[in-house]
Amino acid sequence: MIPLRYRAALLLALASPAPLALADSAQAQANGFIEDSTWSVLNRSVYDGREYRNGGRNSAGRNAYKPRAERSGKAQEWAYGLMGTLQSGFTQGLIGVGVDAHAYLGLQLDSGGGRVGKARLLGVDNQGHPKDEYSRGGAALKLRLSSTVLSYGEQRVKTPVFNSSDSRLLPETATGVFVTSNEFDAVKLVGGHFTEGTDRNASSHDQGLVVNYSNARKGDTFDLAGVVYSPSKQLSTSLYSSRYEDTWDQHYLGGTFSHVIDDNRALTFNLNLYRTTDTGKALSGQIDNTTWSLLSTYAQGPHSFSLGYQKVHGDTPFDYVTRGAIFISNAVQLSDFNAPNEQSWQARYDLAMTPWGMPGLVLSAAYLRGSQIDGSHVDAHGGYAYLGYGKGGKHWERDLEARYVVQSGAAKGTALSLRHNVHRGNTAQAELDADQIRLAVEYPLSGRF
Repeated sequence: MIPLRYRAALLLALASPAPLALADSAQAQANGFIEDSTWSVLNRSVYDGREYRNGGRNSAGRNAYKPRAERSGKAQEWAYGLMGTLQSGFTQGLIGVGVDAHAYLGLQLDSGGGRVGKARLLGVDNQGHPKDEYSRGGAALKLRLSSTVLSYGEQRVKTPVFNSSDSRLLPETATGVFVTSNEFDAVKLVGGHFTEGTDRNASSHDQGLVVNYSNARKGDTFDLAGVVYSPSKQLSTSLYSSRYEDTWDQHYLGGTFSHVIDDNRALTFNLNLYRTTDTGKALSGQIDNTTWSLLSTYAQGPHSFSLGYQKVHGDTPFDYVTRGAIFISNAVQLSDFNAPNEQSWQARYDLAMTPWGMPGLVLSAAYLRGSQIDGSHVDAHGGYAYLGYGKGGKHWERDLEARYVVQSGAAKGTALSLRHNVHRGNTAQAELDADQIRLAVEYPLSGRF
């Protein structure tokens, strides 16, 4: 059952088209189901190798597929993914009809039962061993009235409170209803109701919603409503409200502001704020959490310098449904820096190598430090007690990356990324000490019918 406020938001989005504006709407420009169809195929290969230090093992939390004594201090996964997507156009008329479909395939290139789990590149069988291959597919029916689209089925969603991650081998997907309305200048309305989430390394569609930190019983549905206001290219703001059934209510406020100083310099600010409180049966226990971040970036020519601050107010970690619904700026490669009461800082430098004759190559370096972690007051009967937070927790992370995108020729768009990440912390925080090497290669193909 969709809560009243989210039903109202869905109805508002569906009812928003103004009759006088139909002639200028997206649906009025429809050429046909086939005529506006597009396809894409993405080939992706990812190697993720992690060396756990200071007694850490590839056996934390729900990823402990084999007994601790049988697992090493290494996690290694190497896989190839093939992702095909078809997006139809809309039929002509007052209400356009279309279909979006996808098919994904993941193949194991190397791993083992003692090394699989943390990277979540590969599917895993009931004995904890990586599968040789795993696959899944799905589709969503879409209807368009004016400039409002309703999609029903399995799909990828992008919002700050419910977001399909594509940070491993295959993308995450969700099953439900999603509405997007662009009837008004500078304003986008969205609403959604979801009942399933398929993780990035899963092939099953009936495992319920994906939650990141709580090990409590899952809620059955997730509802959201939001508005995005973008009055100019320099300013964009958004406000969302969501409910994870019988677990939490979560609200989000975000904004991005860019100021161009001159032809060679610019300044950007990015704010993200989440407010989460338990609701209903409080399946994950008592939650009263406010988490926010502010990131500022100064760009001058090929150089970009960023400074960020993030703060968690609350005795539970900041948690989220789906793997990608974490827009706070200090959520990086090995840690989200989201522990109870944690504060963290980030310093980052990016260098585009175009002036030195290497267009498409960007080098990045980031350093983050978190402190003041105190999880000693977490609800002992809730979903976060197992994480074992203490008092006085602190940790740091260093991330280095070289990313190159081919700019022309037959391989145009091919992307290569090499990352080296290091994380260290004390025992009062929940993350493992680890060194990571990650290599990814992507080759995209796309076209129209």
